[in-house]
Amino acid sequence: MKKVVLALSGGVDSAIAAHMLQQDGFAVHGLNLLTWGEDHQRSGVQEIADSLGFPVDFLDVRQPFHEQVVQPFLDAYLGGQTPSPCVFCNRQVKWNAILQKADQISADFVATGHYARLERREGNTEIWKAADSSKDQSYMLTFLTQPMLNRTILPLGNYTKPEIRQIAADLGMAVSDKPDSQDLCFLACGDYRDFLREHAQTPPLPGPIFNQKGELLGQHQGLAFYTIGQRKGLPSSTGALYVIEKRSEDNSLVVGFLNELGADRFFVDQLNWISGKILTEPIYAEVKIRYKALPIEARVEPLAGNLVTVKTSRLLRDITPGQIAAFYQGDKLLGGGVIRDHSALLFQQF
Repeated sequence: MKKVVLALSGGVDSAIAAHMLQQDGFAVHGLNLLTWGEDHQRSGVQEIADSLGFPVDFLDVRQPFHEQVVQPFLDAYLGGQTPSPCVFCNRQVKWNAILQKADQISADFVATGHYARLERREGNTEIWKAADSSKDQSYMLTFLTQPMLNRTILPLGNYTKPEIRQIAADLGMAVSDKPDSQDLCFLACGDYRDFLREHAQTPPLPGPIFNQKGELLGQHQGLAFYTIGQRKGLPSSTGALYVIEKRSEDNSLVVGFLNELGADRFFVDQLNWISGKILTEPIYAEVKIRYKALPIEARVEPLAGNLVTVKTSRLLRDITPGQIAAFYQGDKLLGGGVIRDHSALLFQQF
């Protein structure tokens, strides 16, 4: 019987992933990761493991989680970006932990409750969107590598969330109607602005608000408290204004009217290609610039230094430095990276 280490969160998805792995003949070994705060989920996780009859270990990863996820999250916001910490956590914390556990107990595979599909083709493992488009989490796996994927199983990729809940209900599991978590685990349903005020070593500094003509309109409370396309908290004497750009070099916020918001090209760096092969020629693909964004047709052109430019088929109003751009061809995830900048002035430097 082959062994698999499953990331067991205490929710319905990982619980049913465990059940499905057992149905497929695997010996499941659960691993619950404590990433932040105090461990309030241990009893629920243990109850799932006991009810399905497999062992579970509890691992405190708060220090690496803070160093590799939380601190970069703080640094990104203070640097004028809007980060996507969960994508980095999957690669740098979660998969590292379950793979290390798998090596310790001589397990063949690792698994999670993510909604995505894996296809093994010609010696490579490809990531494909989940069958349930409303629940697809392939975007969150953008930074996984071939060594990680070759040992990974994703049991839920061909199921919808209602189907998973029904399976749990049929098994009499208490988590069958447990609500999905909606926020970053370390925010605890709070506001990221309060988190920054409490945990950032250097608080965000106020600065000037300019329009695109360079005219001073007022003062902002700190670049970290704004995101591209935001309306709230801006001067309104000249009509509805939106955040156009955050300039960390002079700590200024640039605002404009709705018709001034948007771009159709931007940079992406820190790239990871799922196949492991670096892009050397331009390709046409669909790009998602946020987890819940609709894919948009685009031309992706490689530049020197693990950098690409992306030219989209239409203007996008919420291209946000720090967010992840994920590239797809159909349902297949090609890879992605971090949105770096979409400033026309910066673009002209290349």
